Amino acid sequence: MTCWHARWTTGVPLAFEWPGGTVTQRSIEMVIGRLVTDEEFRETFLSDPHKALGDLLEQGTHLSPSEMAALIATNSALWLEVAEHIDERLQKASLKA
Repeated sequence: MTCWHARWTTGVPLAFEWPGGTVTQRSIEMVIGRLVTDEEFRETFLSDPHKALGDLLEQGTHLSPSEMAALIATNSALWLEVAEHIDERLQKASLKA
């Protein structure tokens, strides 16, 4: 059985720790995955990264302030470049006009 525990501050979990890493690492992987496969999320992130990440936090994604800063500091051209090389069958296209 896998054991885990949460680090808490003022009644709010900072991160859930699993052997070998924390949930925040999994959250980073999920955010990067969305940046390269979800056109609408990528467009929101590129135009307003604070809003895009804030929306994820409201939905329960766990990211530390330094992780959010690192995502924002990453050259935005990287997300566009990688997205161009992902097979279309793995892309979530935007249905916005």
